[in-house]
Amino acid sequence: MSLLDIKSISKTYGSVKALQNVDLAVEQGEWLAIMGPSGSGKTTMMNIIGCMDRPTEGTVILDGTDISKESARRLTAIRREKIGLIFQQFHLINYLTALENVMVAQYYHSMPDEKEALQALARVGLSDRAKHLPGQLSGGEQQRVCIARALINYPMLVLADEPTGNLDEANEGIVLDIFRQLHREGSAIVVVTHDPEVAEEAQRTVVLEHGRIARIVENDGGQRGAGAFGGGRGQTEMER
Repeated sequence: MSLLDIKSISKTYGSVKALQNVDLAVEQGEWLAIMGPSGSGKTTMMNIIGCMDRPTEGTVILDGTDISKESARRLTAIRREKIGLIFQQFHLINYLTALENVMVAQYYHSMPDEKEALQALARVGLSDRAKHLPGQLSGGEQQRVCIARALINYPMLVLADEPTGNLDEANEGIVLDIFRQLHREGSAIVVVTHDPEVAEEAQRTVVLEHGRIARIVENDGGQRGAGAFGGGRGQTEMER
């Protein structure tokens, strides 16, 4: 069974069809990229996968649960327990330290644990910045705090929206190295990006156009860090 199985989903906002009859599966341990121009449906897709919205039609099965049918309260619980969210805008609390920002995620999940939070920051190379406020951190460091926060509750799916969009080349490399390590460890990763170089790191790239999947590209990049999941899934490029 796939970790995530999207079946014939559509999403309509008034007269606007943001997604139209989309089918997609994400396997355990797979690294998937989603690309497309503005208005193609990327954000809508992310919001549905991330339990922040529901499709107008179709089903979304996450770890055996049909999240398209769940209540808003239950969706919040599923998101908290199973998904690690990383945003382009960091959404850190300005008056809390890096350590405290990570511990906030623990608070809403179970019980804050300073030792675990410090370990999460160490994992992204920020042990020495644990007591710093967001305003005292660079953009790359703030993004790494966001990654530590997303990983602190051991999610089965890491969902990232333009995680390198605000970063310079050096910090982009650091963030991608973290993602490569997560992939080697068997984490499932879905990255929404405008950057072809970031997309090529994934095993597959889903290209959206006008709310539909225009094509799915099998990437060589996924072969380099295939880890637990393995390599590609068939043809070099599959058109839909």
